[in-house]
Amino acid sequence: MGCKNVMVYVETAEGKPVNVGLEMLTAAKDIAEKVTAVVIGADAASAAATAISYGADAAITVDAAEYNTEAYAVIIEALAKKYAPEMVFVGGTTNGKDLGARVAAKLKAGCVTDVIGIKEADGKVVLTAPLYGGSIYSDAVVDGSVAVAIVRGGVFKKAEPEEGKQGEVTAETVEVAELKAKIVNAVQEISESVNLEEAEIIVAGGRGMGSAENFELVKELADLLGGVVGATRPAMEDGWVSRAHQVGQSGKIVAPKLYIAAGISGAIQHVSGMIGSDYIVAINKDEDASIFDVANVGIVGNAIDALKIMIEEVKKMKADE
Repeated sequence: MGCKNVMVYVETAEGKPVNVGLEMLTAAKDIAEKVTAVVIGADAASAAATAISYGADAAITVDAAEYNTEAYAVIIEALAKKYAPEMVFVGGTTNGKDLGARVAAKLKAGCVTDVIGIKEADGKVVLTAPLYGGSIYSDAVVDGSVAVAIVRGGVFKKAEPEEGKQGEVTAETVEVAELKAKIVNAVQEISESVNLEEAEIIVAGGRGMGSAENFELVKELADLLGGVVGATRPAMEDGWVSRAHQVGQSGKIVAPKLYIAAGISGAIQHVSGMIGSDYIVAINKDEDASIFDVANVGIVGNAIDALKIMIEEVKKMKADE
């Protein structure tokens, strides 16, 4: 194994672990002899039990008020110094990116952000992260007393939960000095909400769709299938869809049960963001398109015509139900 003990901060939302927290447990199990989940907040015991069922060997809970980066960084620092993990994993959420960097600074530890690969090589842990918008990849070898990895969501598969799995849960108390800054009010921005990472079905379109009007077919099929719309970077840059829908190195990493790629050539920057999908259907008029190399089913033909046929067939199926 690459290291003896990995500490994984499992972020929660409304009392439940967020996906990336559970995904990191899978990655940690591949390189560590022991994986310890850290859950902070109210009702942490319930989330800790969930973390154990998803692969953690043990869990540490800390009762705390609602999220505050400064306070949570102090808590994780204290736990890391007490339990001495060789690595600390933090999910690359909005809060996690801030928190992970602060924890690394407090521990005087190396920090790799936007991690998309974690493996063991020659007895050491190697972390892979994209650079320059995903055009190249960098491998960082962990060599020190402790290191922090901020892991991108959607990269690793969650394990199947093992009901009844037992693991030691330790409740800790960490004193936090008076905070230098306090959140007095939070206002949620009203914007398009797209949950690509948790979608089971994604219908994605690329520049091969030809126009914003044609891209509406992607949206229609996604809606009929109860899925979510995805897109390549060129489709997003052409203004056919917002950045929230972008899949790939500079967008979201996804792993749905079904991924339909329409008019997508298969550039590595996009493919690396959806290669973890369980089943991939690719539609492209170029029979040599790279997307067919990763597809379970390939349709050589006009993506617009193919989507129209799919839409009609789905409508017929729904009418017969």
